[in-house]
Amino acid sequence: MTSPAETRPDIPAAADAPDDSRRISMLLGLLFGLAGMGSSSAAVTLPLLGPDLGVSAGIAAWTISLYVLMLAVTTALYGRISDLVGVRAPLLAGLVLMSVGALVAALAPTFGVLLGARVLQGAGAAAVPTLGVAILSARYTGEVRGVAFGRLAGVAAAVSCLGPLIGGLVEASFGWRAVMALPILGALVIPFLWRALSTDGTGARLDIVGAVLVALTAAGIVLLVQSPSGGLVVAAVGATLLVLGVPAVRATVRRRPDGFLPVEVIRNATVVRSAVAASAVPASWFAMLIALPAVLLSDGWEAWQVGLAMVPSAVVALAVPQLTGPLLNRVGSARALAIAGVVASVALVVATVGAWATSAPVLVVGIVLVTFAFGLGQPALSAVVGDAVQPEVRGVALGVSTLLFLIGGSIGSAVVAGISGPLGMPAALLVLAVLPLLGLVVLRPTLRRDPS
Repeated sequence: MTSPAETRPDIPAAADAPDDSRRISMLLGLLFGLAGMGSSSAAVTLPLLGPDLGVSAGIAAWTISLYVLMLAVTTALYGRISDLVGVRAPLLAGLVLMSVGALVAALAPTFGVLLGARVLQGAGAAAVPTLGVAILSARYTGEVRGVAFGRLAGVAAAVSCLGPLIGGLVEASFGWRAVMALPILGALVIPFLWRALSTDGTGARLDIVGAVLVALTAAGIVLLVQSPSGGLVVAAVGATLLVLGVPAVRATVRRRPDGFLPVEVIRNATVVRSAVAASAVPASWFAMLIALPAVLLSDGWEAWQVGLAMVPSAVVALAVPQLTGPLLNRVGSARALAIAGVVASVALVVATVGAWATSAPVLVVGIVLVTFAFGLGQPALSAVVGDAVQPEVRGVALGVSTLLFLIGGSIGSAVVAGISGPLGMPAALLVLAVLPLLGLVVLRPTLRRDPS
């Protein structure tokens, strides 16, 4: 694959790419982490936010669920738009939405306004994971790109892992509203990325009908997996959107093979298998981000103490990129994705023991392992997908894979919320430990074809 960085006048030559790969990937990782912090830091505010706005803890949790929902369902939209007009405009639009949503959430007078703001914030934050990966995929090649992917994932994971600590400290000093405003900091990063944001695209028109249908169908999937904690109404809405959306999307793809979901992407077995297999990794990671605070808070820990327990995983996240690039080149991106799945499964088994024994050290080991899995799995998926498609549809391919990746995160949070209540946290984590192993079964044909 030839990088656009080798031919485009507005991007430095490929020989110069390593000079800025560290800076660009770390800045994009910071943006990704701030988007993730919209979930991880907000989780520690729920005990105060609910009573302040007159809702129960269960209802207050929808501030997290709706954020994750919008984060998942709009990723493919940003990817496709970037194919058409370049990454600069959609990334700026996404950050504006994220910042406005965060500001409104911080000032929300009622819970209804807060929920609306979180929907807006999640829809904007979705631009970051897809477009960040698209920027690196187009700008770098070979080992430099592998290291850049790893660094992006590592910085993002580290910032997200520090979310509970930062959120706990900010909440203790300024209240829960200040925590909601934290993602606004993402706007400060853009000036340092400006020259790396491409404005080149195909110039084609956006298939709006296809985009809406894909978003609604994806929303149905996410609502369905979150229904154990959301109730029958959520399940009914999710099932309805899914049943109606799947045939509608198929009809749209047949009508416009080059539309919002290009046929060459959805029929690409490598893209689909890799994305499905990789979704088990964020399922494990999001589950642990919820499970560890839940277990320790119920054991009498303070929010800031829980945040301190997450610091080792943040340190590991920053160290993982040193291994990711060389590992991707040594064993191949598909095999690296398989390794991430195995580590994620082991991490959940370890966490199951920690939750059963209410042991903070064992839980910390579990989240350190799953952080390593995330730091390896996310760049491995990006590398597999980026190499499997043509440049003109790379954005939407990365968007679709990121969509499935984030749906995996929704599954993890939904299983923890739905099963831990009646069966306990250890049972929920043990159930999730099976998902990465099932992902390996899905990935097996791709592993056989991996030239490495």
